[in-house]
Amino acid sequence: MRTLTVLGSTGSIGTSTLDVVRRNRDAYGIYALVAGTNVDLLLEQIREFEPKVVVVADSRIQDLLAARLHESGQKPELANGAKARIAVSIAPEVDFVMSAIVGVAGLEATYEAIVHKKSVGLANKETLVAGGSLVMAAVKEHGTQMIPVDSEHNGAHQCLRAGRREDVSKLILTASGGPFRKTPKEKLQTVTVAEALNHPTWKMGRRITIDSATLMNKGFEVIEACWLFDFHPRDVDVVVHPQSSVHAMVEYNDGSVIAQVCATDMRMPIQYALTYPARDPAPVPRMDWKTARVWEFEPPDFDKFPLLKLSYQAQETGGAATCILNAADEIAVEAFLDERIPFPGIAEVVSETLEKVPNRTPRSVEEVLEIDRQSRETARNLVQERILASR
Repeated sequence: MRTLTVLGSTGSIGTSTLDVVRRNRDAYGIYALVAGTNVDLLLEQIREFEPKVVVVADSRIQDLLAARLHESGQKPELANGAKARIAVSIAPEVDFVMSAIVGVAGLEATYEAIVHKKSVGLANKETLVAGGSLVMAAVKEHGTQMIPVDSEHNGAHQCLRAGRREDVSKLILTASGGPFRKTPKEKLQTVTVAEALNHPTWKMGRRITIDSATLMNKGFEVIEACWLFDFHPRDVDVVVHPQSSVHAMVEYNDGSVIAQVCATDMRMPIQYALTYPARDPAPVPRMDWKTARVWEFEPPDFDKFPLLKLSYQAQETGGAATCILNAADEIAVEAFLDERIPFPGIAEVVSETLEKVPNRTPRSVEEVLEIDRQSRETARNLVQERILASR
């Protein structure tokens, strides 16, 4: 039996991971659940999966959870904060760590899991966007198995198994295009938060849904793909595919293109990561080839969605540019969700933050986190300047 720590258990990837575990109780057990503030859902997960340890965001949430658990009679070990997240990721009992915490908060625990040679399912983009050089160096040094869980990178991982890496000429990532694929650029100034959160294909958290609307999420995936599969940015293409059935494609030197196709259900890539290199039956709908279907592919609009272009540029620049990019985006998206800046203001804040924060090459996780902190502070100041200027 493989024993798991789930970082981000109450998020969409975390709940899907637990559903895979639920359907395979003889194969998997839960050592630790790591969550933020969603106590109600966490309590349900504790009752069902009986983890040995539960980690939450802070002491206030821990006290609240302890009081609720006292009523139920369950007594897992409780902890909170970054050090606790690391501890449950490197515990001797743990075989596999699902890294699904949104944001740079998941970087330290994921990095330490890699150093301690735990198998890692990577669903946290920021781990590689912010600290790609350090993380991939650790993967190589310690021989850690890290399988991407994002549908596009998981698809790419599968496609790359079809041939030799040296025979690959291009990686193609697909994007749904988000809710504003057909919206004229001039109308983006007045789109609402509700409209931006209305993703046409996936049900995700608020930040990643907005990132999908700006195509920043696809930019992060380009950066992540460069690190995961050793691609130069010029060799990674993005194509808009509204049906979201084809998740990734790999073009080989002879012109052959291998595509990975499956239902839009995250349980498939999660199970793939858990069982690799084997393939077990997954609890997802099969493609119905008896039904007529149309698949569309079109190039992305870099002018309308400038954050995608900025992502390519940041990866080309190197150093801490992608870390700055990610931190600024998180602050700008938060400001948009709070209705403090308009939708196009997200890209403006990110671009200006990249200009203002000095770029350097981080030599440690601590330095990555310091650059992240500095970038967030700069982005917050830029948001405030915009608010004041609009009054």
